[in-house]
Amino acid sequence: MTDSTVADNTRSIPADDKSLRILSTSDLAGLRVGLADVVATVEGAYRTLAAGRSDNPRKLTVKPADGHSVAYAMLGRDGSRDVVAVKTSYKHGLDKDRGEQHYYTTLTLYDDVTGLPVAMMDCGRIGSLRTPAVSALLARECAPPGARSALVIGTGTQGRLALPFLLTTLPDLDRLMLSGTHPDGIAAVRRELRTHFPDRDVELVTDLRAAAGDADILLATAGGHTPAAVEADWLGSGALSVLVGHGLAPSTLHRADRVVATSEAQMRVTGTDMADEQGRLPGVDAELPAVIAGTATGRGTGQERIFAYNSGLVVTDIALGHRFAQLALAEGRGTRVQLWQ
Repeated sequence: MTDSTVADNTRSIPADDKSLRILSTSDLAGLRVGLADVVATVEGAYRTLAAGRSDNPRKLTVKPADGHSVAYAMLGRDGSRDVVAVKTSYKHGLDKDRGEQHYYTTLTLYDDVTGLPVAMMDCGRIGSLRTPAVSALLARECAPPGARSALVIGTGTQGRLALPFLLTTLPDLDRLMLSGTHPDGIAAVRRELRTHFPDRDVELVTDLRAAAGDADILLATAGGHTPAAVEADWLGSGALSVLVGHGLAPSTLHRADRVVATSEAQMRVTGTDMADEQGRLPGVDAELPAVIAGTATGRGTGQERIFAYNSGLVVTDIALGHRFAQLALAEGRGTRVQLWQ
């Protein structure tokens, strides 16, 4: 196992190597990067994007009429690492229970200095780390002053790391709540929390409305079949609601005092389930890269109820994926494929 801090750009491959290194799920599983380092990597990618040094075009989406699957394609360039990458994401079985769904995602990296391929990798672990890190950054920038309580809705992949990342950016949180129905998922949330914060525990709540009213920060990470749907009038003054998956009703967006998104363009592609009866979404007051860079405001007053939309920007996947590729290639992991020979 390798435990390393995130470094800035270093070359990962020989300048004369035209082969493609395939990094599988198991190749990446033994690599370890601390939560604070993941947050720093993601934050750095946002800062580079806000400075105009990276490119993050709008994602492409295809979805059949019956909604049983969805696929995305994302192209981007990280200007601090001089890396170009393509990410693909495909989920099948959206009309079925979680255990019957299939999900595949890949990231292919190219070095934009040498013009050579770096690696093609499973992007599942990268996404499972990047997304809660983004939520934690949204919370850091948009939570009410003196926030002490957080509620996570959902116990899937994103729910399991939500609290450890939240405590990384907001260590003063002292009441941690969880709304979930899957025993294995609930156990996994507790296990992940204790792995990173051994002295902390989470409170399982059954009255979602009461818990939502008590929470300074709500993270909705549930799957599409969840019955949870927090309404705007359940929220307390100054509450921050972050939508990652499902668990918030559209009213939390439409009645918010302020709307922040990682990307307004992407929210309009992937956030259509939050549209009103006329199919409309409200405008975004600020985007997270600009908030982090200090050119936009995440929160105005302590009483504002803020809705934040967390959709992944490929530049953050590139930054984190490149770091994992560096670590994996340094250890000789992966399978070399002579794809272009």
